[in-house]
Amino acid sequence: MMRRSSARKGGVAPTPVAISNAAGTKAAAKELERIDLLFGQYADRNEDSTIGPEGVEQLCHDLGVEPTDIRVLLLAWKLQAARQGYFTLDEWRKGLKAMRVDTVEKLKKALPSLQQEVLNPNIFKDFYTFSFQYCLTEPRQKTLDLETASEMLKLVLGDRCHVVKFVQFLKEQTEYKVLNLDQWTAFLRFCDETDEDLCNYDENQAWPLLLDNFVEWVHKKQP
Repeated sequence: MMRRSSARKGGVAPTPVAISNAAGTKAAAKELERIDLLFGQYADRNEDSTIGPEGVEQLCHDLGVEPTDIRVLLLAWKLQAARQGYFTLDEWRKGLKAMRVDTVEKLKKALPSLQQEVLNPNIFKDFYTFSFQYCLTEPRQKTLDLETASEMLKLVLGDRCHVVKFVQFLKEQTEYKVLNLDQWTAFLRFCDETDEDLCNYDENQAWPLLLDNFVEWVHKKQP
């Protein structure tokens, strides 16, 4: 006589963990769908996988910020945008998912948190480096013209010590026409390490010649 099987008809019941995982997967898919729908509101009509300058301008309008606002640059940094004035679908998905944002309202509320995030010196350094690279708009471009560099320094560094004088120095001097990444990076370290009166500036350290010239220019300006 054959024994009855003790297994319940219909197979093994799903565990709570499996149910939780399935729910999480479904929620993530819904979130991605909302992120994609938001992207579609701003995507270029001729290239639906990219938000172009017009779309970015409309996004700024909806967020209540000017395109030149540092919060827009912070958003580009968070999305790790490779091209100035453009957001790809992949950049948009990764960035908004990391920010846990899927609507304009949520994105607007999230912008101040980006400003708080870069208060961390190490994170700010990453943002500062990105700001330079984001402005390299031509293939194989390695440097920024002084006008662009000056505007970006004022935007990114704000009222930090030395910024105003350094921008004025760049405007008055005639030896340099462009800034490279090494000079750009060194100026941030200069701001962090050098006193306002420059009394602790050591020209024997590995500073770019540009900064040696800047310090000399400041000293000559003093009465």
